[in-house]
Amino acid sequence: MMLRLRSADADFAARFAALVADTREPDRGVSGQVAAILERVRKEGFAAVAELTQRFDRVELTAGSAEVGRAERDAAVARVPAEARAALELAAARIRAFHEVQRPADGEHADATGVRAGWRWTAVERAGLYVPGGRAAYPSSVLMNAIPAQVAGVDELVMVMPTPDGRLNPLAMLAADLAGVSRIFRIGGAQAIAALAYGTAPVPKCDMIVGPGNAWVAEAKRQLYGTVGIDMVAGPSEILVIADASARPDWIAADLLSQAEHDPVAQSILITDSPTLADAVADWVERLLPALSTGEAARESWDNYGAIILVRDLAEAAPLANALAAEHLELMLADPKPLFEVVRHAGSIFLGAHTPEPVGDYIGGPNHVLPTGRRARFSGGLGVHNFLKRTTWLEAGADGFAALAHATATLADAEGLPAHALSIRIRARG
Repeated sequence: MMLRLRSADADFAARFAALVADTREPDRGVSGQVAAILERVRKEGFAAVAELTQRFDRVELTAGSAEVGRAERDAAVARVPAEARAALELAAARIRAFHEVQRPADGEHADATGVRAGWRWTAVERAGLYVPGGRAAYPSSVLMNAIPAQVAGVDELVMVMPTPDGRLNPLAMLAADLAGVSRIFRIGGAQAIAALAYGTAPVPKCDMIVGPGNAWVAEAKRQLYGTVGIDMVAGPSEILVIADASARPDWIAADLLSQAEHDPVAQSILITDSPTLADAVADWVERLLPALSTGEAARESWDNYGAIILVRDLAEAAPLANALAAEHLELMLADPKPLFEVVRHAGSIFLGAHTPEPVGDYIGGPNHVLPTGRRARFSGGLGVHNFLKRTTWLEAGADGFAALAHATATLADAEGLPAHALSIRIRARG
């Protein structure tokens, strides 16, 4: 049954702490299975990728058929209805506009000694984009993964996407074109992540891998971090709604279910100071669930991981929200700004009753690839910066070197590194 908590109860702190601690992370039992897949791909190359793809996705691949060719992409794009095309084009334009202002500027400064120092930003050369294709195919994820990389200046974007039973999603192909994806491979799972990380012809080796996936994909990214850069280790979806009595309970219920339908281990939580609203939302969830085609997953998520927290005053909401550090935070309040100013930890925040989270999933502009599992305490969503590296530089002329030489050699001596000191003194001697 869905969890009900009251901040006035004596055991609230302990029960809330247990809720925060349960991040619904996948069973690390998959760790060994993923390690075995990665090792197979590392040793056997594409042969292992092909065998695993046939086993899991029921698609027979050869090195020549793994890539989705230009003609096949064009044929799929031609099947996209005009209305869907227009919606996706609008989403791409809005996402691009939001991310174009994110690129940081290069900079430098000079000190009194004449030493110049600075930094510059350069993009990775090739990025791998993982797009889920299991429970559903998400063209929105193509846009969210690829557009920031393209804006950052990545030379080549390589997309992998499972195609169970060989089905190719036309909208995903259109999204790939809109976002500048160079190559697409019909592979998924941990084996796809390994192929991108190691390079298994015809799949090229990538410098960075981004994008959400299932437990095996997340674990593969975690294990391969260091061999390749990653955006984050993503877990099940989350939404936290903070609402006052002004909010409509049917709207809140729909928003909670918008995340519950993603996955049986997704989590939807409501915090409110209104007992009437709390009861009405619970009732509306039960009324809306039966009509959902995704109702089975949503029901399991809501019953096992959903929660309604009744607080005495909404002043209590901010520390609770910060502890939960939710992927998505909706502030369905008559005036959301005061709470917005004091919440520090959330992947993305949606202000006001007319800003439901699904707008952010598709067309709002900010990225929907966001930290889960309380990781919003220390990380943020995918953006242009994920595809950039900051390189610092230093230039000291003769006068600048002379001003720094003695202190540098002194510190090298203190750390017991004589060659460091020699590098300085050999120059100081002229």
